[in-house]
Amino acid sequence: MPGRRFEEFSVGQVIPHATTLRVTMEDNVAFCRLTLNTQPLHLDEAAARKAGFPGVLVNGLFTFSACVGASVEDTTAGTLVANLGYEAVEHPKPVFPGDTLRFSTEVVEKRPSSKPGRGIVTLLHRVHNQGGDEVCRFKRVVMVQAGAA
Repeated sequence: MPGRRFEEFSVGQVIPHATTLRVTMEDNVAFCRLTLNTQPLHLDEAAARKAGFPGVLVNGLFTFSACVGASVEDTTAGTLVANLGYEAVEHPKPVFPGDTLRFSTEVVEKRPSSKPGRGIVTLLHRVHNQGGDEVCRFKRVVMVQAGAA
């Protein structure tokens, strides 16, 4: 099992994820279609340019979701009991089709759960583009298995 149990997380630990993602316009359009998002900034080049952008912006929830997915194998695959919440989602810079994203996770807090055999871990996820700009960050609070496997 690749995920980590409660005891395997250390506050301050930074986990770089090997997975990278080159975002395509097709990815963006498919995500918008699946999530019923018709925002012209994500789908219409002319609308994005009129708003002052060099082109279509990738849906921010795509970037957020890709980060969660890219982190799972190194953090919670097979050990997750529940995602308890997401906090402080920020998109400091836009993502455009053609950008390549890389992902990392920092453990910012952990505590035993009131439920036996479980622990609560707060993870700070970050996404950077090919130029090193941070394009998304957020905290994810998870309940994971604790104790011997």
